[in-house]
This record gives sequence, structure tokens and C-alpha cells, in this order.
Amino acid sequence: MKDKSHIDILTFRLGSEKLALPAELLREILEMVPVTRVPQAGTFATGLINVRGIVVPLADLRVALRIPRSAATEDTRILVLDVRTEDGKATVAILADQVDEVTSMNTAEIGDVPPVGSPWPPEFVLGVGQLKGDFVTFPDLDSIFKTYTAADAAKEKAAA
Repeated sequence: MKDKSHIDILTFRLGSEKLALPAELLREILEMVPVTRVPQAGTFATGLINVRGIVVPLADLRVALRIPRSAATEDTRILVLDVRTEDGKATVAILADQVDEVTSMNTAEIGDVPPVGSPWPPEFVLGVGQLKGDFVTFPDLDSIFKTYTAADAAKEKAAA
């Protein structure tokens, strides 16, 4: 039986922000690969990448979390994830300025986003915790992808 008091997480950085995702979502971590730009794509998912013969959309969580963009460096990685969608599961990729580690965290140490002083849209954050002296933010991937997928669909419909 799985211990519900702890969660295995992958921590990574976007700019100066430290974020975490459940490790179970992670398929693989890639170094930067060629990105095929999608014409007229929004700012969230601007391109596609090839992951072992599968076309995968590449998204930038910085757009949803209002984190300033920065140029890719030698530490930039692509996280290939399996996320839940309304249709079941989807494979997506997100950018990470740096990948830190896979570790375990006590779920009791993950709290709600403070109502004051948080720079992130509250609908896109599941919680905030403290890990090894650093605050770590848990983005709500379900909400982020649902919101931005719906926005892209509305844009396509309006353009037609």
C-alpha cells in the first residue's frame, strides 16, 4: 500500500521560482531539441517536438504563472509529462530552466497559496510547500492546460 503522507516530486526552476510536480507525471527529461513553431499559436504552447517518433506539444508554464521569460541556457531542459485531460490522458512537454531533483516531501508540509502576496494566479496553483529551506510551488497542470486549451480552441473558432 502506498504511503499517502509523502509524495515523490520532481523539483525544477523557472526563472528564480522553484516548482514541483508529482514524479508520477514525468515520462522523461530531455535536453533542448529542435522545436517546430506552430504558425499563429498562442504564447503558451508555441511549438511541437519529436519525442521518440511522437509529436508532442511544447508549453511554457511561465506564461500561465506570469514568470518572465528567459533565453535557453545549457541547463534548460524539457520535461515530458503525462497529464490528465477531459479526454483521458495526454503527453505534453514543458520547459524548465533547470531541473533540481526527484525527492520525497511530506504532504502535510504542502499548504494553500497565501491569499496576499502571491505573484501567481491562484487558479493555477495547487499549493506551496517548504523543502530544504526553499519555498516550492505546485502548479495545477490540469487547470493550466484546460484553460489554455480552451482559450486556443476559442481563438480558432473566432478565426474561422
